[in-house]
Amino acid sequence: MKKRILLAISILFACTIQSCLKKDKSNSTANTEVVDSLPSKDIEETSEESEENIPEEPNVTYPKTGNKIADFLPKLDIYDVQYEAEGDLNNDGLADIAFVLKHKQSNLLKRPTLILLQNEDKSYRLGKVSNTAMPIEYNDFDYKLYDTEDISIEKGELQINLYGGGPSGTHLSTFKFVGSDFILTTMETHYSGAGGRSGLFYDYEKGEITTTETNTMKEDEPTTSETTKVKTKLHPFESISITDFFNEDDKS
Repeated sequence: MKKRILLAISILFACTIQSCLKKDKSNSTANTEVVDSLPSKDIEETSEESEENIPEEPNVTYPKTGNKIADFLPKLDIYDVQYEAEGDLNNDGLADIAFVLKHKQSNLLKRPTLILLQNEDKSYRLGKVSNTAMPIEYNDFDYKLYDTEDISIEKGELQINLYGGGPSGTHLSTFKFVGSDFILTTMETHYSGAGGRSGLFYDYEKGEITTTETNTMKEDEPTTSETTKVKTKLHPFESISITDFFNEDDKS
């Protein structure tokens, strides 16, 4: 009998200890879960801090003369050369240079485009600067707007071409000197969507804008076009935006 009582006491004591251990483990787990939920505040603070660190649009000046592209970069050392092209732009038989700059710390800032005109002694002078001809590379959601971009100089004209799909579209532009003015001479834009394609073509010399619409829902993909006369107006390289050109209201 005494042995049975001792056995019962031993079992009760063991159960009590086990119960306490489970309770301690439960409390420990609960405490751990509370600690794990705390870092969310740190994440929010880090996000706010990174937004504050986005650089502002720089206010820069460019050297007027130099012997190479690097001589025309701002002293602030905030840009890399993204694209460059060489060829005669002002019909003097000398090879000029066009190049596009990209901010080193942000994809959301403007990309200045500079024109350097060569002198007879092989040095260069700053001809034109545009902060708007080449659009920004990414949107606010870190999405690259155009699949392919390029610039070139052919037959005395600067070509800036942007190739994209969806709402970005494709934009093909040419600029050339008319006297001392460097102006947009042709602009071609294409968009594709469900059921159709549309296009717009501007010709400065003809003073025309042609629009086309293609119905891709039909097997033969019929296309209609309409040409409208527009007033002759200079669209300077310094202030033009090739992606917004056809949204302007002052061409008719």
